[in-house]
Amino acid sequence: MSESSAEGVAGAVAAVSAAGEAAGSWRRATGLAGAAIGVLAAGAAAGVAIERMTVGRGIRRKAQLALDSAGPYGTLRGTPGKAMADDGTELYFEVDDIEPDPGPSVSPRRRRLFGRKAPAPVTVVFCHGYCLAQDSWHFQRAALRGVVRTVHWDQRSHGRSGRGVAQTRDGVPVTIDQLGRDLKAVLDAAAPEGPIVLVGHSMGGMTVMALAAQFPELIRDRVVATAFVGTSSGRLGEVNFGLPLAGVNAVRRVLPGVLKALGQQAELVEKGRRATAELFAGVIKRYSFAGRDIDPAVARFAERMIEATPIDVVAEFYPAFTDHDKTEALAAFRDIPVLVLAGVRDLVTPSEHSEAIADLLPDGELVLVPDAGHLVMLEHPEVVTDRLADLLTRAGAVPAGATVAGYGRGSSTAQPG
Repeated sequence: MSESSAEGVAGAVAAVSAAGEAAGSWRRATGLAGAAIGVLAAGAAAGVAIERMTVGRGIRRKAQLALDSAGPYGTLRGTPGKAMADDGTELYFEVDDIEPDPGPSVSPRRRRLFGRKAPAPVTVVFCHGYCLAQDSWHFQRAALRGVVRTVHWDQRSHGRSGRGVAQTRDGVPVTIDQLGRDLKAVLDAAAPEGPIVLVGHSMGGMTVMALAAQFPELIRDRVVATAFVGTSSGRLGEVNFGLPLAGVNAVRRVLPGVLKALGQQAELVEKGRRATAELFAGVIKRYSFAGRDIDPAVARFAERMIEATPIDVVAEFYPAFTDHDKTEALAAFRDIPVLVLAGVRDLVTPSEHSEAIADLLPDGELVLVPDAGHLVMLEHPEVVTDRLADLLTRAGAVPAGATVAGYGRGSSTAQPG
């Protein structure tokens, strides 16, 4: 980061901190606070300098509307369902099922008389990251449709799931352990029997680890493969988000207090966030993608998901990451096929964290994707889908000769599937 950018970071942090301390200055600070929270929503959880726009607001808004209407991303839908978390939160999921093929040579009567009940199919369960939704797996979902049974769900307070009851009613902080129990509820409702493959990105990967920590017997008895994408087993408090040391220290000093204050003024800050949306779009892109040639429709798709996450949800989830440590839970995955994949230029959960996970799972496959950032499954969907398809084949979830195609493209340099 340049010296001027570093100064911008310090200035942004100081201004937002002052806004949190001075109750009477909320309206004047709304725009800047909204921009800071836009950074958080991108997964950075740190202050950065706001990029100067080179395109007028009106032109950008027209471009956004055009991309929103033309982009097919996030339009895939499956059979809807709801699971109930242990605190009463409704968790929304969708199932993409496949019809079993009994074979034309076997009559229905013979199957009834002599055939046993067909075993439950393998179910691949996708868990999304912080400030995203189930649609973040759009490319992988499209590629696997008709090949394997999949479940896509929205974490509590994200997407179509309900707001966390324990948080809104009782003021209980969100924990990664709670998310692990939420995943267990979804599995009980959407995949009560049969083998399971768990796929988690960022916070979703942490959710999978929390499930293993609390329900190791489930992993042992039913999970046949796992994929950890751009995630971490702990020590997230040491991540610098690509900022200089002084900027990181300043952010860590003021961020908890600023978040608490902004969470209590959600409606006001949301107005500022909408007003400054065009300002922090570039920041979202910086912390989501590494390449400069990302498809504008894909970038807008990611931006739309992040913008849809309410400010108070952003604020209430953030502390859980500092406390996250599920290194010991990784032992539950040692005896099954595991894929550990990350973007080399991920500033949110750096690839070193994935390497640390792989070190504890020596039989797993480690894939580091060059020129990829945090949202690697959108930036280089062909790579993620290809490695995921290979994992499913190794786990026996799909036949070796099955065709998994339709990767799509996240950037103009991506190879078609």
